[in-house]
Amino acid sequence: MSDATAAGGGIGVGPYAELTFDADGDADPGTRDAVGLLEATDLLVFAHGWNSDRSTSTRLFDRFYAPFPRLVGPGVRLGFVGVVWPSIRFSDEPIPDFDPHGALAEPGHGTALDPATLRALGEFWPGRVAELDRVAELLEDRPESQAAFTEFGALVRELAGVDAVDPTDLTDPTVAVSGVGAVGAAGAATGAPAVPAIFTEDVLEVCRALTEGLVEAGGPAGGAAEPGFSLGGGLRSLWSGAKELLRQATYYQMKKRAGVVGEHGLGPVLAELAARRPALRIHLIGHSFGARVVSFSLRAVPDGARYVKSATLLQGAFSHYSFADRLPHDNSSGGALRGMQRKVDGPVVACHSPYDSALKVFYPLASRMAGDSAGLLGFGERWGAIGHDGVQAVSGTPRLTLDAALSAGVPQAGCVSVDTGSVVRRGGPPSGAHSDICHEELARLVVAAGRMGR
Repeated sequence: MSDATAAGGGIGVGPYAELTFDADGDADPGTRDAVGLLEATDLLVFAHGWNSDRSTSTRLFDRFYAPFPRLVGPGVRLGFVGVVWPSIRFSDEPIPDFDPHGALAEPGHGTALDPATLRALGEFWPGRVAELDRVAELLEDRPESQAAFTEFGALVRELAGVDAVDPTDLTDPTVAVSGVGAVGAAGAATGAPAVPAIFTEDVLEVCRALTEGLVEAGGPAGGAAEPGFSLGGGLRSLWSGAKELLRQATYYQMKKRAGVVGEHGLGPVLAELAARRPALRIHLIGHSFGARVVSFSLRAVPDGARYVKSATLLQGAFSHYSFADRLPHDNSSGGALRGMQRKVDGPVVACHSPYDSALKVFYPLASRMAGDSAGLLGFGERWGAIGHDGVQAVSGTPRLTLDAALSAGVPQAGCVSVDTGSVVRRGGPPSGAHSDICHEELARLVVAAGRMGR
């Protein structure tokens, strides 16, 4: 039986196993045991970002992993792991050359939630059928009523769990450091407000700002705009921004989950595996919020351990200051992952692209915290994502083009930023090229970072 056949699950490479976590970071025992049985010298561990279901994740792993067997040297025996965790992708966010015909939301849905997205939301927020039905009704009807927007905002805050945070505690340092999910969007582990401004400021102002963001990203999502759409078109035109607010609520929830799954789920599983198999070389790969998963898993690497040999972050949806010892706007604080690059016996490669609208436009808007003097609008560097402009405020971090990284290699340790815009460049609004990651050039970059090449 070939490795590919033994892998099962529709994956064309092998040996392969999926490692599944719930929202609390608890690993499914059967999948954890399956990973432990993989025979390999080098284990590739890939955490997806937002996806609509497990089958989508599996197909993404299959597509991304396909080039690897022909890229590595003869002494390298690869094992492949797909990390599956609870996330969601709206069906109007295509993965280029990936989604089958008919799988995406039809343009005619406008701001309305298509059936696939509504089902996915029901799985993402179980037990909230009544709230989701009302949200869907408002998005479909688009009433020209301030009261309707107020109701919509309250429903979204409740779904996102924002209402569970006491507004008087938003700047309390104990809130900001009480858990992985509460770390501020700037990556700080002290004092930053725990809830983004989009969930605390006036809902009409938020929806207007998000509608402007959609225009900047290339047009409202899902064909939301009517002919003659303009920001001056009255309250009805702002429902495209309201749909984006719902999308950002899922991102807010995924961001919190990603940190929990990484630190309390994936990290301990890999530490246990490495303790039993000390010769195993582990290479972390993460896309979008999956990049946050694998990065936060470094917190569970014991001091002095050297089993993580590389980490490649593809369009990472977390702060570009995360690895900084000191934040430029607050010298008393560091990033949430400060110094974690030193847990890797090799480089931490942050891939970024200027064509990623999700990270260029919406990440800074949605990450800006309540009470920030810059206000909701404006896209200052303070709130940028690592997948938009790479690692920031880490001394000595080189900035390379993809061609340079592939021809001359990457540093053997520390952070490095690689502009992958030469290949990560396709995709429509609202996310742009955020999911355009299935390229052999990116597989070659992972191989180079892990020193696995021929």
